[in-house]
Amino acid sequence: MTESIQSAKSTTRQAAKKAAARPGPRADKADGEGAVLEKIAAMPGPDRAIGERLHAIIKASAPALSPKLWYGMPAYAKDGKVVCFFQSAQKFNTRYATFGFLHEANLDEGGMWPTAFALKELTAAEEARIGALVKKAVS
Repeated sequence: MTESIQSAKSTTRQAAKKAAARPGPRADKADGEGAVLEKIAAMPGPDRAIGERLHAIIKASAPALSPKLWYGMPAYAKDGKVVCFFQSAQKFNTRYATFGFLHEANLDEGGMWPTAFALKELTAAEEARIGALVKKAVS
């Protein structure tokens, strides 16, 4: 009986250690930002440049969004729900990167509206459009 009690205590301690090591639903915003910046820094040159600019645009346009990794991609969430994401061209070996929005984004416009955009480069015009879309998405 003593062995079963010790085994139960050991199992409980191991479970507590695992739970403490896992980030909870209220993980620090800085941890999410660090993970996103690390992911962007690991991208190849063109994707990295686009990712860095997108990160700056999103933070400036919607400071309430929290950076986080979503399926291994940089993403930005409101109240824990992903609003927009950046997928590098390398992720699925495509010829362009993708900036997209999920259903949490308030972009509804009539019966049809775009939810993802192909990106090969970012000019001032694209940056302004993305900034406006992000603001609208969180409104």
